[in-house]
Amino acid sequence: MGPDDTWTSLRKQCEALEPGAELITPVSERPFGIERTAADRIVVRFGDSGERQSLWREQFVVVLERLEEEAIAIERLQPGVEPYASVVTLTDEYAVDDGTISSDPDAVAGESPFLISAADARAPRERVHDDALLLAALLERLETDEFTALETDSLTDLYVLTSDVQHGTDRLRRSAREPLLERLGPDQQRHGRYGTVRRTTRERRRPKDAETVFAALDDRGIPREWITGIDRDKLDVVLAVTELEEDEVYDVDEDVYIQKTGVDEDEKYSRLQGLADRIDDLDDTEGEALREELANIEKRLDEALSNG
Repeated sequence: MGPDDTWTSLRKQCEALEPGAELITPVSERPFGIERTAADRIVVRFGDSGERQSLWREQFVVVLERLEEEAIAIERLQPGVEPYASVVTLTDEYAVDDGTISSDPDAVAGESPFLISAADARAPRERVHDDALLLAALLERLETDEFTALETDSLTDLYVLTSDVQHGTDRLRRSAREPLLERLGPDQQRHGRYGTVRRTTRERRRPKDAETVFAALDDRGIPREWITGIDRDKLDVVLAVTELEEDEVYDVDEDVYIQKTGVDEDEKYSRLQGLADRIDDLDDTEGEALREELANIEKRLDEALSNG
């Protein structure tokens, strides 16, 4: 299959994904959805940050040409290349095996290991509810804000749960945005119990295709080199599929940070079941105490909001 046919196949597979389906990047395991496709790009949005990235047709060609020659090791993929690799495996020409992506005549379109169907995941609302409940229970047990005094296991759980809650609530926030936009007029405000929102407008610009931009510059005698430069995402694709070494084109600084690399969903479920059992075991006296505690929390929230 030629590059044009493969590109057409990629776009069709992306457009055929069911609503709510996501892909994950092979190394960093970042979830992303397909936002739209165009003649020269596939636009994706990452679920953990809301960041958009354009996956360019010409860069897919570079990746595909390398795959025609040999397999690409997944562990070598740079962050900017990872979504390209995930999308490529949607086609019926390439598959993942033994830590590599390679040409496979027996591959089945749409059976990518990096594809998560909507049916395979909990509803976003349920996920946020469960993770927030687990986080609240953990914070109750910790009983301190001096995190340097906590055991490493507790710090790890705190980091994982806060990360999951953040990502989940960001996704819900974006889901709530569209219906709010439909209900609010220009610059109209809406007051809720916990705060206020306003509909605002700002411009987002993206360059037209290169031929159009260069033609406009040429018409006005503006040198093309004034706007040309290095595209990092495209450079990462070249690094992934050629023998070019990273230190030849990048100055690399080390940045030490914590990365969440896994979530134990079974342990989450077990802990949630334990919390549910505890609530079921409450007698009338304990139930009344719980209601009083919730009323006190609500009172403190109201006071904080009125003072804000």
